[in-house]
Amino acid sequence: MWLVVSACSGFLAVVLGAFGAHGLKKSIGALEDSAARFEWWETAAHYHLIHSVILALVGLLILQTGSQAPRALQVAGIAFSVGMLIFSGSLYTMTLTGIRLLGAITPLGGLALLCGWAALGWGAWQLRGLA
Repeated sequence: MWLVVSACSGFLAVVLGAFGAHGLKKSIGALEDSAARFEWWETAAHYHLIHSVILALVGLLILQTGSQAPRALQVAGIAFSVGMLIFSGSLYTMTLTGIRLLGAITPLGGLALLCGWAALGWGAWQLRGLA
């Protein structure tokens, strides 16, 4: 499942990154805070794409270990997905709408991403006995 989620998320990250590089200028280029908004978008796309790739790693680890896969790897997949949705999603939305209040929830997405990394580390630690 995580490989499919990774592929969809990575596809979306590339589409949104391309939109940010080519189409966003038309929408927000003339706004007073456009420089900040472009930076938000770039940060969102960067984190989105990196964590899409990490989801593929999670999926491959689960696929390789099958029924012996530690539960922590599933937790990592969930945490990375939720983290991308909240972190990158809030930054994308903030860029398009200018509603800076959304920046208040962005750190929650960052926290979920950190939980994903911790769960991945724990799952990898548990796998060392299977190698």
